[in-house]
This record gives sequence, structure tokens and C-alpha cells, in this order.
Amino acid sequence: MDSLLLITILIVILALAFDFINGFHDTANAIATAVSTKALRPRVAIVLAASMNFLGAMTFTGVAQTITKDIVNPFNLQNGSIVIMAALISAIAWNLITWYFGIPSSSSHALIGSIAGAAIASAGMASINFKGFIKIIEALIFSPIIAFVVGFIIYSIFKVSFKNFNLAKTNKRFRYFQIFTASLQAYTHGMNDAQKAMGIITMALIANNLHATTDIPHWVQLSCATAMGLGTSVGGWKIIKTVGGKIMKIRPVNGVAADLSSALIIFGATYIHLPVSTTHVISSSILGVGTSHRVKGVKWDTAKTMVITWFITLPITILLSALIYYLLNIFV
Repeated sequence: MDSLLLITILIVILALAFDFINGFHDTANAIATAVSTKALRPRVAIVLAASMNFLGAMTFTGVAQTITKDIVNPFNLQNGSIVIMAALISAIAWNLITWYFGIPSSSSHALIGSIAGAAIASAGMASINFKGFIKIIEALIFSPIIAFVVGFIIYSIFKVSFKNFNLAKTNKRFRYFQIFTASLQAYTHGMNDAQKAMGIITMALIANNLHATTDIPHWVQLSCATAMGLGTSVGGWKIIKTVGGKIMKIRPVNGVAADLSSALIIFGATYIHLPVSTTHVISSSILGVGTSHRVKGVKWDTAKTMVITWFITLPITILLSALIYYLLNIFV
């Protein structure tokens, strides 16, 4: 078999592994609030999230096209196979490290930083499509800020609207509604996050002259959706504990407000073909809701740790992927 084809197959396997890991790494974000309020039992929540992640991944490809063409130009990517392989190894490594320690870091930051770092190591700063790259970074930066504000506003509306209602009955009704909002959040997660692996596989196909356009092949979409769904079914209990309990004590009304806020932001970003960090958006929505509910009730030490991880992910993965690129360039 041709060596280029073998390398491409390896890249596809790595990309699907990234999607699988992304599934169990980020699934917790979509269902943590529903599990923590006992709206859903953990097993049921994971099966529901896996199904909705798969459906979401099969719905859109606009974000995948952004990943394919807006960070680097796949049609003239120097040492494309090694660049993409290094990026995937770097992103997978960082995801596993943060998962092991139960830190809800961003798979999106990890992948985008890794692609940029490996490309720069290959051909210098000129290899980066700065217009597209800056647009993506802006989306990653501003989406959690918007999610915080939207979470604050939605919960503030809830407080006014339901202030005269019986608290126990209201929470019971919101617990049922949370099944819907958790499903919606898992669906939007699949819509946005699964497309990142689709984009990098398509980038590899173009770089190795096996695909002629930035359109996403159907087999790529189906395989990535399946990998995301399978990864989701494994679950991510360590991150459920962080997102579902260590930011604030979550009640059903809080969970619904946070789920709705994050789902709106992720869907909006997907609609305009921008990748965002579902981890950032969901966690920031919870912070916004918590701040609106009671500022002192938010566990700001946990939030501080998360924010630091978010900030360091890009520079660390840029450096890590550059190092991996140099090592692969020696041995491959």
C-alpha cells in the first residue's frame, strides 16, 4: 500500500480518536447539571447525550469547513501529513491530561492551538491564515463572555417570573424540563464539536491530494458522528463532578437557565460556522446563573482554576505540537 495512503489512514484514526476522547471529555459538560439535580440518572443521561451528540453531528458541516480552510490553507500546506498528525497527537495528549485531573479544559482550544503550532513549526508564521485564525480566536474568547451575560439575564428573568411560586413544586417541574434542555445542549454540542474532527480529516485529504474541495465527505461526517457518540457513551465522571457541583450548588431552575443559555450560544456560533469551546460556554453559563442567584454561592476558586486552564491551553498546545512536529519530522 502507498505510504501516503497509510499515513492518511493513520491521521483518520487519530482524528476519530480525538473525537472519541472529545465525546467522553466534553459529554459531562452537556449533562452535568441534569445529573447533579437528579433530573436524569447518570446512565440514562449518558445514553441520551450520546444519541443527541450523534444527531447533532449529522446535521451541519459549516464549522468543519471553517476548521479545514481558515487556520491554514490545506491546498499548499507544507509537510501537511506531519503537521496534521502532530496537531492531533498534541490535542489528544492535552485532552487526556486535563481529563485525568478532572479539569474542564477546551478541546477546541487544544485542536486549534495544535494546528497552528505544527504549521508554524513547518513553514513559519506565513503558513497561518491570520484573517481566519483571528476570527476563530475571537469566537473562542467572546463566546464564554456572552454565555456568562446570557446566563445572568435568563436566570434574572426566571427569578422575577417565578418569585411567587411554590419553590418545591417549581423545582420539580423544572427538573422535568431539564430533560429537554440537557438533550438540546447535547445536540448543540454534537453540532459544533464533532465538526472539528471532520474538518481536520478533510484538511488531511486535501493536503494528500485525495480530495479536491473543502466540502466534507459524507463518510467523514458519519464516522466522526459515530466516534463522538461512542465517546459520549463512555462518559466523563470527573468533569461531571467539577461542572455539576464544584462551581455552585445547582438546583433544577439553575440548571435549566444554564442549559438554555449555553445551547443558544453554541447554536448561534454553529449557524455562522464558528467553532466555540462548549466547555467554556457551558461553564460560563453556570457562572452567570450562579452570579445572578447569589455571588457568594459561586465557588470562585474552581472558576479561577478553569479560567487559568483555558488561558494556558492555546500557548501550551502551540508549543507541544511544534515539538511533536520536530520529532515526527525526524522519524517519519
